[in-house]
Amino acid sequence: MTALPASYDAILIVSFGGPEGPDDVIPFLENVLRGKNVPRERMLEVAEHYQHFGGVSPINAQNRALIAALETELKQHGPALPIYWGNRNWAPYLTDTVRQMADAGVKRAVAYFTSAFSSYSGCRQYRENVFAAQAAVGERAPQIDKLRVFYNHPGFILPMIERVQSALDTIPAERRDATHLVFTAHSIPMSMASGCNYVTQLDEACRLVSNAFPQLANRLVYQSRSGPPTQPWLEPDVGDYLRGLAGHGVKDVVVIPIGFISDHMEVMYDLDYEAKHIAEGLGMNVVRAGTVGTHPQFVSMIRELIAERMGLVSQKRFLGTLGPSHDVCPLDCCPAPQRPAGPPPR
Repeated sequence: MTALPASYDAILIVSFGGPEGPDDVIPFLENVLRGKNVPRERMLEVAEHYQHFGGVSPINAQNRALIAALETELKQHGPALPIYWGNRNWAPYLTDTVRQMADAGVKRAVAYFTSAFSSYSGCRQYRENVFAAQAAVGERAPQIDKLRVFYNHPGFILPMIERVQSALDTIPAERRDATHLVFTAHSIPMSMASGCNYVTQLDEACRLVSNAFPQLANRLVYQSRSGPPTQPWLEPDVGDYLRGLAGHGVKDVVVIPIGFISDHMEVMYDLDYEAKHIAEGLGMNVVRAGTVGTHPQFVSMIRELIAERMGLVSQKRFLGTLGPSHDVCPLDCCPAPQRPAGPPPR
């Protein structure tokens, strides 16, 4: 389903949020896990991940950097729209931001969600957060339309290829062609995955990136599982997969966090710390590719998605099995999992 061209008077960045100091960690995780069937022991375990980095998640700083880069991009190329930012789980909270937009007289905004892939947690739940914020603000709340997901947009894929190449360049040339590419994304419950295109879109993004390295073996794996052992989640786990590669004599691996657009806690702790520790114990050299972050092509992509939604430019994607994602989500798109789940992909 494609939306009709629309005019907007603001841009809304919608993201997950994260603690910005040690005292924020527990309240933040309580926000994340509210209503979910996750034992407190697991929450305290995850809290230690944050405390390992001083209780500060990098996600808010990264969103500020992205907003600054996008502001520069819009000033240079248009459309000249103010940018607002609201989070699901930490300040600035989405409801406060929507109220601020209403106070400023914003009538219609376009929303960019900081997730490249469709799932309940990565898309629909953010839509529900926006609806709840609009309801809390009342009749003054602006209309808010979301941008499509961008898993196969050149502005996402080409920077990822560049990040992978940079990682490969650190591996000695004589070993490079035997390097294994391991793409990672946040695991989600099978009951969530079965109702959305998360895996299909990830497979397509991995295919598009790996096409640039046809001589290298590659595999999509998952990380950061947080549900109970009795609940099926997407597998294999990145740690288990690294152990299997070591058993087959693989010496060099590039880990590519394709499911994340910036280096947040799951990337820093689960990959840079835990997976790296596993690899060192196996005698394996693991290099982690960077995320897109504020890569200029990625920032330009966000501007292009806004212009596309306004009917100013045509849709961009790589040719392949999947077309561009829809602009307007169907009512039954990406339903919630059958059981409460742990922290979502972000």
